[in-house]
Amino acid sequence: MTALDLSSPVAVVGTGTMGQGIAQVALVAGHPVRLYDAAPGLARKAADAIGSRLDRLVEKERLTADERDAARARLTPVDDLSGLAGCSLVVEAVVERLDVKQELFRALEDVVADDCLLATNTSSLSVTAIGGALRVPGRFVGLHFFNPAPLLPLVEVVSGFATDFGAATRAYETARAWGKTPVACADTPGFIVNRVARPFYAEAFAVYEAQAADPATVDAVLRESGGFRMGAFELTDLIGQDVNESVTHSVWQAFFQDVRFRPSLAQRRLVESGRLGRKTGHGWYDHREGAERPAPHTAEPAEPPAYVVAEGGLGPAAELLDLIREAGIEVREAEEDEGTRLALPSGGQLVLADGQLSAEFADVVYFDLALDYRRATRIALSHAGHTSAETVAQATGLFQALGKKVSVIGDVPGMIVARTVARIIDLAVETVAQGVATEEDVDTAMRLGVNYPLGPFEWSRRLGRGWAGALLDEMHEVDPCGRYAPSLALYRYACATDQREDTP
Repeated sequence: MTALDLSSPVAVVGTGTMGQGIAQVALVAGHPVRLYDAAPGLARKAADAIGSRLDRLVEKERLTADERDAARARLTPVDDLSGLAGCSLVVEAVVERLDVKQELFRALEDVVADDCLLATNTSSLSVTAIGGALRVPGRFVGLHFFNPAPLLPLVEVVSGFATDFGAATRAYETARAWGKTPVACADTPGFIVNRVARPFYAEAFAVYEAQAADPATVDAVLRESGGFRMGAFELTDLIGQDVNESVTHSVWQAFFQDVRFRPSLAQRRLVESGRLGRKTGHGWYDHREGAERPAPHTAEPAEPPAYVVAEGGLGPAAELLDLIREAGIEVREAEEDEGTRLALPSGGQLVLADGQLSAEFADVVYFDLALDYRRATRIALSHAGHTSAETVAQATGLFQALGKKVSVIGDVPGMIVARTVARIIDLAVETVAQGVATEEDVDTAMRLGVNYPLGPFEWSRRLGRGWAGALLDEMHEVDPCGRYAPSLALYRYACATDQREDTP
């Protein structure tokens, strides 16, 4: 099954930001495009807006004037659904209400031919449920573009329960012909991106709700240690708190209120207060003109230890040993062959986040996971109230000697980056195990859809396939609410590796 021929007309129903963006993508690819909106006059306004964006593409030398003129000639606003007769593909981008979408597609079936591909751009509703209202549900598919559609490359091609393989393949190949990077997935709440990404927001909010760190500090650690493009608080301010919470709530409800997807009470209060982020001038941060951005907590300078004792190779943090030596600090080797600890001259220990609490030990400071310890510019530390001040100072001074800013947060299991990455890996592994998508497509979706520095399976290969499950096991023991219980899929994922390694 091949992509739609460029001579085939494409229709977009709904002319808001997403509808206009999708129409522009199809138009620039070379299709005749028809625009329809139920509100009188909006289709013509949308056509004018798209024309203005084509002008800007010419100014930026991304289109020639002739290409722009040809594209404008192919764009037709229509005032009635009957104007979409003869189209080979209709993409819907209307309000996120199941009844509205079902009614629209039932009406479209009376207009278009039975071989016309029908697609929804829904981000939170069931493709199966929308298509269930159709006379010919096999030609119905999800085409989930990301905003802004002309710029972001990812398109999730979602097959509902009744979607024909040929229809899904044609939609996939058409998206690719439009210059997009499609990923195929089965219909599941949140599809790939909005399902696997939930912990990125949820764990940041959980750390905040535990009073372990303020939004600016959490965001700084996610960016400067985790390598994420934006922190969870600033990203949800950009998305809109109401929009982000709505998606979270939809996924949570669709999974029968699974505790792993539970919404944040702190975010609910933010929405109730009308602080929706950039669009209202205030969210987690104050975005009003002249407002000062709060600084992350950064520890005062401290003296580094004269030496550390490496009790093992530090596992995922092994490169720290080279950095410590390069900083002129002596690294002594302990007799133990394995471990993720550094003994300090104070008698205390510096331990890589493992899901446990400092409060469980006599004198322990935890340090967070980093995407790349050499390039990281900030490291988070956590400790209990009874941890000795000398141990905290030596741990702080050690990382400062490596050129890192240090943020000391409260004693929470898994800290910030480690718990976030572990939960993302868990949901990704479960998503693949349930046949929703392939490992490759999950990694592609998370890198392109939400700009993660690594896909979940890339993280897992770097950290070790058993790392996420081990950390979540410890977190579940500390907080047995079910939120951190590793999935059966993650357990099998790690065990399969162990068995292969044990085979002679």
